[in-house]
Parts: sequence; C-alpha cells; structure tokens
Amino acid sequence: QVKLVESGGGLVQPGGSLRLSCTASGNIMRINDMGWHRQAPGKQRELVASISSGEFTKYEDSVKGRFTIIRDGTKNTVYLQMSSLKPEDTAVYYCNAEIVASVSGTFWGQGTQVTVSS
Repeated sequence: QVKLVESGGGLVQPGGSLRLSCTASGNIMRINDMGWHRQAPGKQRELVASISSGEFTKYEDSVKGRFTIIRDGTKNTVYLQMSSLKPEDTAVYYCNAEIVASVSGTFWGQGTQVTVSS
C-alpha cells in the first residue's frame, strides 16, 4: 500500500526558514507530479508548489522567490524549502503525489503544521 509521510514542520519566527520533506513508500512503479498544498484555519486548501517528473515547477504567486520545491527520484522524496517566512504562511502543509502502483492514484500525506510567529 502506498503511503506518504511528511516531516519538518514546526514553529519559526518571521523571516526564518524551514524545510519540509515528504517520502513515498510502497509498491511504487512510477511517480508523476508531486506537490505541496496548505490549509490555514477557516480557508480552503491551496496549491503552494508542484513539480513534474521532468522537474517542471509551478508556484503560487505569494511564495514565488521564497519557496523552492525539489524532488529526489532515488528516494521517492519531495522537499519544500521555505525561506523569508511570514505569519500568513502559517498552515497545515500537505504533500501529494500521482503514483503508478499496484493501486494507482493521487495520494496525500497526513499533514505537518507550520507556524510562523514571534
């Protein structure tokens, strides 16, 4: 069974940095697009960044120049390097991936809390 596990969230001061990691495990044949989403209290979940199997990247406008999405195909892992963090970046961050496996589909991690506060 395919599973995504995130790590790296926490409390950081404004202007600080964090790196989130998300590793896929299971009987995986191929991973297509991978991405990071976030959901702040009272708001809808939104796409923050995505990366294709060819490493084409897309970013939500508010994070351009501050966040970087990277994937390591040898580890089935996607990272989100976040810098110059702002209080409005506070949210639960979820990774997802389109995975070809014995049961294929779009899989989600359990979420990791990022809080930006002084």
